[in-house]
Amino acid sequence: MGARWHFERACTVAGRSGAGARTVTPASTAGRLSGRLAAVALAMSAAACGPATGPAATVSPSTEWREFEGSWNAAGTRQSIPLGADRRGSVIHLGGTMLLAGPGRPGVGFRVELIALTDSATGLVGRSVWTDEAGHQVFSELQGEGTVAQNRITGSILGGTGRYAGASGSYEFAWQYVLEAEDGSIQGRAVGLRGRVKPGTNPGPGGTPQ
Repeated sequence: MGARWHFERACTVAGRSGAGARTVTPASTAGRLSGRLAAVALAMSAAACGPATGPAATVSPSTEWREFEGSWNAAGTRQSIPLGADRRGSVIHLGGTMLLAGPGRPGVGFRVELIALTDSATGLVGRSVWTDEAGHQVFSELQGEGTVAQNRITGSILGGTGRYAGASGSYEFAWQYVLEAEDGSIQGRAVGLRGRVKPGTNPGPGGTPQ
């Protein structure tokens, strides 16, 4: 009982007078406590009276934009119709492998499938799906000049599944044909592919993109 009274009294005195306050105990209690026990009780009371400290604040990685660059080679088909002497409309279906680099890349490798409607005079509108090795997907929409004179295409990331759920971002590239056969077979590659992505705040199974 004497030790409990001593602890509560020391806390009160320390709170009023600061770190240099002297502990006051009744004479009957002082006779029972040794000098060492009194010092321990005072140290405990000072710690109990002090302000509590919590963990340091951290910044969620989901609030940060992550930049990436890479390459994409694809092959597929093109079906076209003439829209006059110097104009052509086409439906393009491409599939191929995309490899990304950089510390902010959403993944290392993807299988990419794209379908697009192109007009040699006005440009391109399309949609694409990126699928990683775990089966998680990134969805995006594409648009751009896509014409003979200007061939810059931009993509907007619309989210995805698994670890890419809720992701947003953008990317851009220029498309370069490598093969254009008479039967509609085509091959090409993305030149200058680069972009940035922000992971979703609640990614699905698989965690945050690395």
